[in-house]
Amino acid sequence: MHGMLSGGPQAAGGAASGASGGEAYLLVVDDEPNIRELLAASLRFSGFRVASAATGEEALASVAAERPDLVVLDVMLPDLDGFTVVERLREQTQWPQAAEHVPVLLLTAKDGTGDKVQGLAAGADDYVTKPFSLEELIARIRAILRRAGGPAEDGRLVVADLTLDPLAHEVTRAEKPVALSPTEFKLLHYLMANVGRVVSKAQILDHVWAYDFGGDLSIVESYISYLRRKLDSGPAHGPKLIHTVRGIGYALRRPPQG
Repeated sequence: MHGMLSGGPQAAGGAASGASGGEAYLLVVDDEPNIRELLAASLRFSGFRVASAATGEEALASVAAERPDLVVLDVMLPDLDGFTVVERLREQTQWPQAAEHVPVLLLTAKDGTGDKVQGLAAGADDYVTKPFSLEELIARIRAILRRAGGPAEDGRLVVADLTLDPLAHEVTRAEKPVALSPTEFKLLHYLMANVGRVVSKAQILDHVWAYDFGGDLSIVESYISYLRRKLDSGPAHGPKLIHTVRGIGYALRRPPQG
Protein backbone atom coordinates (compact mmCIF):
# COMPACT_ATOMS: atom_id res chain seq x y z
CA MET A 1 0.00 0.00 0.00
CA HIS A 2 1.45 3.34 -0.99
CA GLY A 3 -0.36 5.87 1.16
CA MET A 4 -1.24 6.85 4.67
CA LEU A 5 -4.09 6.06 7.01
CA SER A 6 -5.11 7.98 10.08
CA GLY A 7 -5.63 6.66 13.56
CA GLY A 8 -4.54 3.46 15.26
CA PRO A 9 -6.17 0.80 17.39
CA GLN A 10 -7.65 3.38 19.74
CA ALA A 11 -9.12 5.26 16.78
CA ALA A 12 -10.99 2.22 15.57
CA GLY A 13 -13.91 2.70 17.86
CA GLY A 14 -12.68 0.99 21.01
CA ALA A 15 -13.24 -2.51 22.26
CA ALA A 16 -16.85 -2.00 23.28
CA SER A 17 -18.13 -0.84 19.93
CA GLY A 18 -15.75 -3.14 18.09
CA ALA A 19 -17.23 -6.22 19.70
CA SER A 20 -20.16 -5.84 17.32
CA GLY A 21 -17.87 -7.18 14.61
CA GLY A 22 -19.19 -10.58 15.74
CA GLU A 23 -15.72 -12.17 15.33
CA ALA A 24 -15.94 -12.17 11.55
CA TYR A 25 -12.77 -13.55 9.99
CA LEU A 26 -10.92 -11.03 7.79
CA LEU A 27 -7.94 -11.38 5.47
CA VAL A 28 -5.78 -8.25 5.12
CA VAL A 29 -3.60 -8.18 2.00
CA ASP A 30 -0.85 -5.56 1.76
CA ASP A 31 2.82 -5.79 0.83
CA GLU A 32 4.03 -3.14 3.30
CA PRO A 33 4.61 -4.84 6.68
CA ASN A 34 4.01 -1.73 8.82
CA ILE A 35 0.69 -0.90 7.18
CA ARG A 36 -0.39 -4.55 7.18
CA GLU A 37 0.38 -4.95 10.88
CA LEU A 38 -1.35 -1.67 11.80
CA LEU A 39 -4.48 -2.66 9.91
CA ALA A 40 -4.50 -6.14 11.44
CA ALA A 41 -4.00 -4.81 14.98
CA SER A 42 -6.73 -2.19 14.58
CA LEU A 43 -9.22 -4.70 13.19
CA ARG A 44 -8.47 -7.18 15.98
CA PHE A 45 -9.01 -4.39 18.52
CA SER A 46 -12.39 -3.80 16.88
CA GLY A 47 -13.49 -7.40 17.50
CA PHE A 48 -12.51 -9.18 14.28
CA ARG A 49 -10.33 -12.23 13.78
CA VAL A 50 -7.61 -11.33 11.27
CA ALA A 51 -5.14 -13.15 9.04
CA SER A 52 -2.76 -11.41 6.67
CA ALA A 53 -0.99 -11.91 3.36
CA ALA A 54 1.73 -9.93 1.58
CA THR A 55 1.11 -10.92 -2.05
CA GLY A 56 -1.72 -11.73 -4.39
CA GLU A 57 -0.73 -15.38 -4.61
CA GLU A 58 -0.69 -15.65 -0.80
CA ALA A 59 -4.15 -14.09 -0.72
CA LEU A 60 -5.57 -16.57 -3.23
CA ALA A 61 -4.10 -19.50 -1.30
CA SER A 62 -5.49 -18.17 2.00
CA VAL A 63 -8.98 -17.74 0.58
CA ALA A 64 -8.96 -21.26 -0.87
CA ALA A 65 -7.74 -22.81 2.39
CA GLU A 66 -9.45 -20.72 5.06
CA ARG A 67 -12.54 -19.04 3.49
CA PRO A 68 -12.43 -15.64 5.23
CA ASP A 69 -15.64 -13.67 5.64
CA LEU A 70 -14.12 -10.66 3.86
CA VAL A 71 -10.86 -9.66 2.16
CA VAL A 72 -9.32 -6.19 2.60
CA LEU A 73 -7.18 -5.96 -0.53
CA ASP A 74 -4.68 -3.32 -1.60
CA VAL A 75 -4.63 -2.72 -5.35
CA MET A 76 -0.85 -2.30 -5.58
CA LEU A 77 0.83 -5.65 -4.85
CA PRO A 78 4.24 -6.91 -5.99
CA ASP A 79 3.06 -9.92 -7.98
CA LEU A 80 -0.63 -9.79 -8.97
CA ASP A 81 -2.44 -6.49 -8.78
CA GLY A 82 -5.63 -6.32 -6.75
CA PHE A 83 -7.86 -6.37 -9.83
CA THR A 84 -6.35 -9.66 -10.99
CA VAL A 85 -6.79 -11.13 -7.51
CA VAL A 86 -10.48 -10.19 -7.49
CA GLU A 87 -11.01 -11.63 -10.98
CA ARG A 88 -9.38 -14.90 -9.99
CA LEU A 89 -11.42 -15.08 -6.78
CA ARG A 90 -14.57 -14.72 -8.86
CA GLU A 91 -13.55 -17.69 -11.04
CA GLN A 92 -15.27 -19.97 -8.57
CA THR A 93 -14.42 -23.26 -10.25
CA GLN A 94 -10.76 -22.71 -9.32
CA TRP A 95 -11.59 -22.55 -5.62
CA PRO A 96 -13.95 -25.42 -4.68
CA GLN A 97 -13.69 -24.72 -0.94
CA ALA A 98 -14.36 -21.01 -1.47
CA ALA A 99 -16.91 -21.25 -4.24
CA GLU A 100 -19.28 -18.86 -2.56
CA HIS A 101 -18.92 -15.12 -2.99
CA VAL A 102 -16.15 -13.85 -0.73
CA PRO A 103 -16.65 -10.09 -0.24
CA VAL A 104 -13.70 -7.90 -1.20
CA LEU A 105 -12.99 -4.34 -0.05
CA LEU A 106 -10.39 -2.66 -2.24
CA LEU A 107 -7.92 -0.05 -1.03
CA THR A 108 -7.39 2.28 -4.00
CA ALA A 109 -5.18 5.26 -4.82
CA LYS A 110 -6.36 8.78 -3.95
CA ASP A 111 -8.62 10.20 -6.69
CA GLY A 112 -8.21 6.94 -8.55
CA THR A 113 -11.57 6.94 -10.32
CA GLY A 114 -10.24 4.46 -12.85
CA ASP A 115 -9.19 2.12 -10.03
CA LYS A 116 -12.68 2.28 -8.52
CA VAL A 117 -14.42 1.49 -11.80
CA GLN A 118 -12.00 -1.30 -12.69
CA GLY A 119 -12.24 -2.81 -9.22
CA LEU A 120 -16.02 -2.86 -9.13
CA ALA A 121 -16.12 -4.25 -12.68
CA ALA A 122 -13.75 -7.04 -11.60
CA GLY A 123 -16.15 -8.01 -8.80
CA ALA A 124 -15.09 -6.03 -5.72
CA ASP A 125 -17.88 -5.14 -3.30
CA ASP A 126 -16.66 -1.72 -2.23
CA TYR A 127 -13.56 0.45 -2.07
CA VAL A 128 -11.84 2.93 0.22
CA THR A 129 -9.59 5.62 -1.21
CA LYS A 130 -6.26 6.50 0.38
CA PRO A 131 -5.59 8.19 2.68
CA PHE A 132 -8.49 6.89 4.76
CA SER A 133 -9.47 6.75 8.42
CA LEU A 134 -9.75 3.50 10.32
CA GLU A 135 -13.26 4.51 11.35
CA GLU A 136 -14.33 4.67 7.70
CA LEU A 137 -12.64 1.38 6.87
CA ILE A 138 -14.33 -0.46 9.75
CA ALA A 139 -17.72 1.08 8.97
CA ARG A 140 -17.46 -0.12 5.36
CA ILE A 141 -16.36 -3.59 6.45
CA ARG A 142 -19.37 -3.92 8.75
CA ALA A 143 -21.71 -2.67 6.04
CA ILE A 144 -20.41 -5.27 3.57
CA LEU A 145 -20.71 -8.04 6.16
CA ARG A 146 -24.33 -7.06 6.84
CA ARG A 147 -25.13 -7.18 3.13
CA ALA A 148 -23.33 -10.52 2.78
CA GLY A 149 -25.16 -12.08 5.72
CA GLY A 150 -22.17 -11.96 8.06
CA PRO A 151 -22.38 -11.40 11.80
CA ALA A 152 -24.97 -8.71 12.54
CA GLU A 153 -24.32 -5.66 14.69
CA ASP A 154 -26.10 -7.29 17.65
CA GLY A 155 -24.16 -10.54 17.29
CA ARG A 156 -26.84 -12.40 15.32
CA LEU A 157 -25.67 -14.82 12.64
CA VAL A 158 -27.61 -14.90 9.37
CA VAL A 159 -27.23 -17.41 6.54
CA ALA A 160 -29.94 -17.24 3.86
CA ASP A 161 -33.26 -17.48 5.76
CA LEU A 162 -31.62 -19.01 8.86
CA THR A 163 -30.99 -16.68 11.82
CA LEU A 164 -29.35 -17.42 15.15
CA ASP A 165 -29.56 -14.90 18.00
CA PRO A 166 -26.99 -15.82 20.70
CA LEU A 167 -28.29 -13.24 23.17
CA ALA A 168 -31.94 -14.32 23.03
CA HIS A 169 -30.88 -17.94 22.41
CA GLU A 170 -33.34 -18.15 19.51
CA VAL A 171 -33.17 -19.70 16.05
CA THR A 172 -35.54 -19.06 13.13
CA ARG A 173 -35.73 -20.50 9.63
CA ALA A 174 -37.91 -18.65 7.14
CA GLU A 175 -39.03 -16.47 10.07
CA LYS A 176 -40.41 -19.51 11.91
CA PRO A 177 -38.95 -20.43 15.33
CA VAL A 178 -36.88 -23.62 15.59
CA ALA A 179 -36.61 -25.30 19.00
CA LEU A 180 -33.09 -26.55 19.70
CA SER A 181 -31.48 -28.15 22.70
CA PRO A 182 -28.49 -26.30 24.23
CA THR A 183 -26.04 -28.64 22.49
CA GLU A 184 -27.83 -28.35 19.15
CA PHE A 185 -27.76 -24.56 19.52
CA LYS A 186 -24.03 -24.58 20.24
CA LEU A 187 -23.35 -26.85 17.28
CA LEU A 188 -25.39 -24.65 14.93
CA HIS A 189 -23.63 -21.55 16.23
CA TYR A 190 -20.25 -23.12 15.43
CA LEU A 191 -21.34 -24.11 11.93
CA MET A 192 -22.81 -20.67 11.20
CA ALA A 193 -19.74 -18.88 12.58
CA ASN A 194 -17.73 -20.91 10.04
CA VAL A 195 -20.16 -20.57 7.14
CA GLY A 196 -18.64 -21.82 3.90
CA ARG A 197 -15.77 -23.59 5.66
CA VAL A 198 -15.43 -27.34 6.07
CA VAL A 199 -15.02 -28.31 9.73
CA SER A 200 -13.96 -31.79 10.78
CA LYS A 201 -15.73 -33.96 13.33
CA ALA A 202 -12.73 -33.59 15.62
CA GLN A 203 -12.96 -29.78 15.39
CA ILE A 204 -16.66 -29.94 16.22
CA LEU A 205 -16.00 -32.14 19.25
CA ASP A 206 -13.35 -29.73 20.47
CA HIS A 207 -15.45 -26.58 20.04
CA VAL A 208 -18.89 -27.87 20.99
CA TRP A 209 -18.16 -30.45 23.68
CA ALA A 210 -14.61 -29.35 24.66
CA TYR A 211 -13.47 -32.95 25.03
CA ASP A 212 -13.23 -35.94 22.74
CA PHE A 213 -15.60 -38.54 24.21
CA GLY A 214 -12.76 -41.06 24.09
CA GLY A 215 -12.38 -40.50 20.36
CA ASP A 216 -15.97 -41.51 19.54
CA LEU A 217 -17.07 -39.28 16.65
CA SER A 218 -20.54 -40.79 16.36
CA ILE A 219 -21.91 -38.15 18.74
CA VAL A 220 -21.18 -35.53 16.07
CA GLU A 221 -22.98 -37.54 13.40
CA SER A 222 -26.00 -37.88 15.70
CA TYR A 223 -26.26 -34.18 16.43
CA ILE A 224 -25.77 -33.23 12.78
CA SER A 225 -28.68 -35.55 12.04
CA TYR A 226 -30.79 -33.82 14.70
CA LEU A 227 -30.05 -30.41 13.19
CA ARG A 228 -30.84 -31.58 9.68
CA ARG A 229 -34.24 -32.90 10.75
CA LYS A 230 -35.08 -29.55 12.32
CA LEU A 231 -33.55 -27.25 9.70
CA ASP A 232 -33.17 -29.03 6.36
CA SER A 233 -35.92 -31.64 6.11
CA GLY A 234 -38.73 -31.02 3.65
CA PRO A 235 -39.44 -28.28 1.10
CA ALA A 236 -40.95 -26.02 3.78
CA HIS A 237 -37.45 -25.40 5.12
CA GLY A 238 -36.08 -24.05 1.85
CA PRO A 239 -32.70 -24.98 0.32
CA LYS A 240 -30.44 -27.44 2.11
CA LEU A 241 -27.82 -25.65 4.22
CA ILE A 242 -25.88 -28.40 6.05
CA HIS A 243 -23.62 -30.43 3.75
CA THR A 244 -21.46 -33.50 4.32
CA VAL A 245 -17.94 -33.40 2.88
CA ARG A 246 -17.05 -37.07 2.73
CA GLY A 247 -13.91 -38.05 4.54
CA ILE A 248 -13.52 -34.60 6.10
CA GLY A 249 -16.56 -33.30 7.98
CA TYR A 250 -19.40 -30.83 7.47
CA ALA A 251 -20.06 -27.35 6.11
CA LEU A 252 -22.97 -24.98 6.42
CA ARG A 253 -23.23 -23.17 3.07
CA ARG A 254 -25.33 -20.42 1.61
CA PRO A 255 -27.56 -21.66 -1.23
CA PRO A 256 -26.57 -20.52 -4.74
CA GLN A 257 -28.21 -17.31 -5.87
CA GLY A 258 -30.28 -16.94 -8.97
